[in-house]
Amino acid sequence: MTNGRQANCAAAVYPARAFCARGRRRGIRDNDPMADGVSIPQPDWPHARLRKHADYQRVYKAGRKLQSQSMSYFFRLRGADELAPVYAGPRVGLTAGRVLGKAVERNRIKRRLREAARANLGLLPQFADVVLHPRKLVLDMEFAKLEREVAKIFSDVTAQSSKRQNAQPNQEGPKA
Repeated sequence: MTNGRQANCAAAVYPARAFCARGRRRGIRDNDPMADGVSIPQPDWPHARLRKHADYQRVYKAGRKLQSQSMSYFFRLRGADELAPVYAGPRVGLTAGRVLGKAVERNRIKRRLREAARANLGLLPQFADVVLHPRKLVLDMEFAKLEREVAKIFSDVTAQSSKRQNAQPNQEGPKA
């Protein structure tokens, strides 16, 4: 009994919505690559984040460490067998340890880096994982300068990846 109120099913009220695996509603947009059942890798920030501890550890162990003016960064190139079927694009992780200051300062540093990385995500190759370790000066740095530095870092990762791909010989055996 509804006591004069109409009990609606979410699918009836929101026909363009679907439910995700956890039971929460998920909006389906026109540009959603999974709407047609076809997976098209696109630089999509929510999916382009490194989230699992194991992913960070893989980047640290198998990746390379480089320095820039205001941060150090690690990057690792994933193999084709490691690309997830839902999102196979570049992934970025951010770290901010206690040495950078109190929680308010660390969160501000991460917000600034997150926005700079999101704006320049298209510069990374599809198969790259990058972890950014900022220094304290990122907090007071002009945002345009921070954005240029992140763009340079991502361009360097792309250049390194193209060098590695060109250096690897073909896997085919010798021809007779």
